[in-house]
Amino acid sequence: MAKELTVAIVGATGAVGTKMKEQLLKRNFPIKHIKFLASARSAGTEIEFGGKNYTIEEATPEAFEGVDVALFSAGGSVSAKLAPEAAKRGAVVIDNTSHFRMHPDVPLVVPEVNREDLKSHNGIIANPNCSTIQMVAALQPIREQFGLTKVIVSTYQAVSGSGVSAIEELRTQSEQWDAGKNVEANILPAKSDKKHYPIARNVIPQIDVFTENGFTYEEMKMINETKKIMHMPDLAVAATCVRVPVVSGHSESVYIEVEKEISVQEMFDVLRNAPGIVLQDDISAQDYPMPLFVEGEDPVYVGRIRQDLSNKKGFHLWIVSDNLLKGAALNSIQIAESMLEDNLL
Repeated sequence: MAKELTVAIVGATGAVGTKMKEQLLKRNFPIKHIKFLASARSAGTEIEFGGKNYTIEEATPEAFEGVDVALFSAGGSVSAKLAPEAAKRGAVVIDNTSHFRMHPDVPLVVPEVNREDLKSHNGIIANPNCSTIQMVAALQPIREQFGLTKVIVSTYQAVSGSGVSAIEELRTQSEQWDAGKNVEANILPAKSDKKHYPIARNVIPQIDVFTENGFTYEEMKMINETKKIMHMPDLAVAATCVRVPVVSGHSESVYIEVEKEISVQEMFDVLRNAPGIVLQDDISAQDYPMPLFVEGEDPVYVGRIRQDLSNKKGFHLWIVSDNLLKGAALNSIQIAESMLEDNLL
């Protein structure tokens, strides 16, 4: 019988937290007891899980006493304050925010790529950016077989990546457009930035705020996280991150260069047998991944694989995944499952 654990979820009512609850149940994660933690404002309200109602408790340092695994998805400031307190009390923290991702002492993990890094944790493990997860999951089997020297990615990211409020704003804006009303924008491209643009009927080439080098923080996350996860500090990586009017499911157009001259068929063969990957590439039947059809699905889907016309070592790929699942909640649960299997919990 699997070891049963006490699990805490911080931020269970958000878009990712809701999916975490679903994944724990769907995957039969061995739970002895579960706690739902939130701000003092939400404490005392009830939340449903597995057919039972639970009272949300205030997220304080003491609330993590006796917790084995703490799943955090309540914002970077909450993680910064409470994740070390949870770890101090013996919990293993799996954090979905960006706060700890580039910390040198915190593993940044996609189990299909760098599961071994879990052995070096000091109580906190970071879950990577949603777009990074699906890309490195697809690139790892390619890298293992053929090497990898360059990655250029353009993303087409769903609004759910900005949370429940962004989903609601897309729906509201669509209704405003249809009714001929003024369209209000208060969230995208970045709530903290000076200007906001409608996402309904629009494409916004900005996710998060800009850095001094002209890339956004989202783009720099993909660049730096890819290098860390794959242990390739000198890998050439560039990213352009774009928000599109899709509710869930991130898409990516990725150009890569490998070390060997190989065929498209060899690329097919590697991806067809890769863990967590579904090869969906039959152009004769117009069969390729699309976010509408991967929503609610666990794997990362890869298609539209082409050899570059001017570089025999260059390939173009189209990668699609549900950003709230493999891009967030599912990857977090898989980290916990991997730790259980490897006797790290």
